[in-house]
Amino acid sequence: MQDDQELSLLPPYLLNADGAQDAACQTQRTYGTLSYNARRKCWMVKGDPMVTELCKRLFPGSATARRGEARFTAHKRVIGDLNWLMLRYPLLIKPQDRERWQKALSDAREHAVKREMARRMPDKVQPSPVVFRGQLTDFQQEGLGFLLRSDRCLLADEMGLGKTVQALAWLAETGAYPCMIVAPPHLMSNWQREIHRFVVRPDGSPLTVHVVKGLKPYPLPPADIYLMHYLLLRGWKEVLPDYAFPTVIFDEVQELRHAGTEKYSAASLLAESAERVAGLSGTPIYNQGAEIWNVVNILDFHVLGDYESFTREWCYGYGNRIVAKPDLLGEHLRNEGLMLRRTKQQVLNELPPKRRLVMTIDSDEGVYRKLMQPLKKTLLMLKTSADATASQRALWEMEIERGERQATGIAKAPYVSQFVRALLDGGEKVLLFAHHHEVMDIYKRELKNYSPGFITGRETSTQKERALERFMTGKTNLCVISLRAASGLNLQRASCVVFGELDWSPAVHSQAEDRAHRMGQTDSILCYYLVTEGGSDQEMQDALGLKVSQFVGLMGDKPESGQDAFLSAQEARKHAERLVQRLVSQAE
Repeated sequence: MQDDQELSLLPPYLLNADGAQDAACQTQRTYGTLSYNARRKCWMVKGDPMVTELCKRLFPGSATARRGEARFTAHKRVIGDLNWLMLRYPLLIKPQDRERWQKALSDAREHAVKREMARRMPDKVQPSPVVFRGQLTDFQQEGLGFLLRSDRCLLADEMGLGKTVQALAWLAETGAYPCMIVAPPHLMSNWQREIHRFVVRPDGSPLTVHVVKGLKPYPLPPADIYLMHYLLLRGWKEVLPDYAFPTVIFDEVQELRHAGTEKYSAASLLAESAERVAGLSGTPIYNQGAEIWNVVNILDFHVLGDYESFTREWCYGYGNRIVAKPDLLGEHLRNEGLMLRRTKQQVLNELPPKRRLVMTIDSDEGVYRKLMQPLKKTLLMLKTSADATASQRALWEMEIERGERQATGIAKAPYVSQFVRALLDGGEKVLLFAHHHEVMDIYKRELKNYSPGFITGRETSTQKERALERFMTGKTNLCVISLRAASGLNLQRASCVVFGELDWSPAVHSQAEDRAHRMGQTDSILCYYLVTEGGSDQEMQDALGLKVSQFVGLMGDKPESGQDAFLSAQEARKHAERLVQRLVSQAE
């Protein structure tokens, strides 16, 4: 029972939880029946055509093809609408559903109070250290509070503000396992790493994670968290709803902005079967505002009405996809507790001037193995040439090391491109650093729609100046730069720095970062180090002092000195020796 303060926060249509029944008793006149449909998870109104027709006019999401019938999705935001309707047109609640209706009304009242209190003073929740091994900033604690209040919602923070860690804190706090996480292919590895880093069971043991493989369904083994990428959804469309996962998280939920596909249909069925659904996206809509309807409809079915009524009322007419007043729609989504969005500028005082994040992405193992094949000849010479000099052997080892480094860069280049594409679609200005020309050729092909500028050893001085000018004047938001060609460049327009390949020298990375993070910079620059679990990345990561999702050591914030170059060469030599030993062991 709410106290007086809480009652003052309730909207009029929820002030009297028994209002509909009181009205029925006073008038002794009912206009139909109200019952719960467990299969569809909705409340069914059956009665006079006058009432059901009114339902369909006032609440488009309630429309059905059947005369004298209307449906209301059983979520907290709609129950209040239904109770308001019943104050005017009382309905007889079937005896077996009366207790469920009272519970639904109570939940709706509680939700309304929490929503209003959150609007006036946002909750800040620090997750339990027993199950969550991390520390949230103030705005991330507010994000956790928002997720805990809203069973179905969209966390739309700008990229780089920690949506993944907020979602994992939410999962740790609710303990609502098993959970299905759907993410783009290039982020699957990163989700695995972040799960094992941040979330544990109450007894401290790690969570079990199963990565769903292939389009053909198979019995899923027991696990706390299941990971699946969007391309597989269509194959599992009929199977996933039967698992009724308590929690579903759609990462980069803008992947579902287009309705009418098998992927969208499968996601809709999966979300409908879950108790809690969260969408994560820094860019929930792209060119057409009506895409937000498709995204929100996955999270909370018909909470914005049906598509036809949405475009008629929110857009420039029936079927039009351009939202007339996007600010008003955004305010509505926030007021309804459907969406929370913070930009980097809004939380800048909580962010360090330069943030470094290590992101684990996938790579093409087949491509990597194919590119490593020619190195077998060099490896054979190392094994069989007993009379080779130390200098000759060192050259062969370095040839193998350089070959593996290039193979690693090429194998992950398409996934790096996917990651950068998401940043650019979110409005970021990106400096993309790489080492090998073959890798940059893949970037040029994969990202050609963004008209990137290139500053590498292959461009003339005039071409480099032109690329610099295009980036700084906003003619392109992407500039691809060779790792060791960054000296002297001033590119402070950039908001993100992405390392698609790594160098052995920390100072080289620091110098590259400083192309964006210049004196007088007032923004918080985000530096992404994209690494894979195989190839040369792991040892280079260790040599640079990089740990998953954070730096535990300081990068050298000065140009590479002779001593730096000597040390990085030593690291490369050590890696070459270890690589040769590993390849020899595999061959044997």
